[in-house]
Amino acid sequence: MRARFTLAEIQQQALAIVDREGLSGLTMRSLAAALGTGPMTLYNYVAGREALEELVVDAVSARVAVPRPTGDWLADTRGIARVLWSTVREHPAVVPLMLTRRTSSVDSLAPAEALAAALARGGLDGPDLLAAFRTVMAFVMGVAQAELAGPLAPEESPSDAAGRIAALADGSLPTLARLASVGADFAGDEFERGLAFVLAGIAGAADGKTVERGQP
Repeated sequence: MRARFTLAEIQQQALAIVDREGLSGLTMRSLAAALGTGPMTLYNYVAGREALEELVVDAVSARVAVPRPTGDWLADTRGIARVLWSTVREHPAVVPLMLTRRTSSVDSLAPAEALAAALARGGLDGPDLLAAFRTVMAFVMGVAQAELAGPLAPEESPSDAAGRIAALADGSLPTLARLASVGADFAGDEFERGLAFVLAGIAGAADGKTVERGQP
């Protein structure tokens, strides 16, 4: 007997629910309703909530349009980081799952493979390659968490948050007070600026400087 749904159909419906209603909106019941079936039917395809969340992570990862490699490993690394970031930004409600759920398909690991391969083309290997890979991934997902899944209340704008932090820090935390002021007026791309810092450090290591544990 042919399966009524494909796993891809279930996956895309689950992602659509999360995009529309947030993580709390994704349940076996809500997914079954979207598919026009009963909740128990879904257990023929996924074992439970955790497996369903893994499918959502895979759905986002699989949407990353990995650029083709060029002759410039650093440009390739930058390009992969950018598409990872832009894809995650399209699905902000999935950010917590990206940080806590594993991937469960080969296709969803393609962006990670592309990033690791780009860094390896720069001459990094072993512990240095692992550290560089994890640093770029941590930067992308860390900025995503701060911007898209951060503590800001829905009604609080970035400028309001900056003003609140400046007021708290004024007088006792002068550096944070200055940073809050900069953040309120910052019109540039904070992601791009931070990525430039990260890649400059990795490029320095790839240029022949051995990264020693505990040393600058």
